[in-house]
Amino acid sequence: MTKKLPFDGAISAYHDTEAPAAVRKALAKADKGDMLDDSYPYKEQMSGKAYDKHLDDLQIELVKLQSWVKSSGARIAIVFEGRDASGKGGTIKRFRENLNPRIAKVVALSKPSDREAGQWYFQRYACHLPAAGEITIFDRSWYNRGVVEHVFGFCTPDQRESFFSQLPSFEQTLVDDGMYLFKIWLNVGRAEQLRRFLERESDPLKQWKLSPIDVEGLALWDGYTSAIGETLSRSHTPDTPWTVIRSDDKRRARIAAIQTVLQAVPYEGRDTDSIGLRDDAICGGPDILQG
Repeated sequence: MTKKLPFDGAISAYHDTEAPAAVRKALAKADKGDMLDDSYPYKEQMSGKAYDKHLDDLQIELVKLQSWVKSSGARIAIVFEGRDASGKGGTIKRFRENLNPRIAKVVALSKPSDREAGQWYFQRYACHLPAAGEITIFDRSWYNRGVVEHVFGFCTPDQRESFFSQLPSFEQTLVDDGMYLFKIWLNVGRAEQLRRFLERESDPLKQWKLSPIDVEGLALWDGYTSAIGETLSRSHTPDTPWTVIRSDDKRRARIAAIQTVLQAVPYEGRDTDSIGLRDDAICGGPDILQG
């Protein structure tokens, strides 16, 4: 009996008939741990031994951070954005796996209801912002309007411009009120994204991660690239900067994302040696964004 694939195997069909030749070639010649994008600064995935050791050290630091947040009443909001299959879910999982879910919460909002669609755009996100002693992690955020909604025509040009005009003051207000705001963009290469989609398509335990948007979005790579570049350039400010992490290697990306937060918050007992230095080859501002 032939195993049924989600969306009638649309991911595989895209690979076979529509994917750029260079993408198919990269997938065909690569071994499992190989990096597919020639512009990525590493040829192979970070070793499991080095990754596990560093991640264990960072987990201890995250627990220290949580203790300080609770005792000091600090508020931390972490926004995770990126293309589909860029590694947001896995990175968020590593952030939270040893933290108290009452203190460190994940917000992943679905399509707005009719009532929410009639509210001020930022309203449904604002009500999930952290109170004193809390960490809130947004698995996608208000930046949907800048990228996904724009690419798929779910908002009008006027609505998008209104978003960009209100965005700086919205985020500046959060920072001025004492909130730690982190905006992390995970950016994955085209071949690596398709490899991850193909893995999801063939794995019954991961098929739930695929959606019709993922399938349709495969053919809209260039539209996404344009919208991402514009969004980052219009929302990267000295007080509310973006951290862009090239996430073709999930292990390196997870390490860099956690380091980004730990290095910026003055929590008690911080061990800078355990945190280590961020890898500037894969982590920086919007200038390292690759298409």
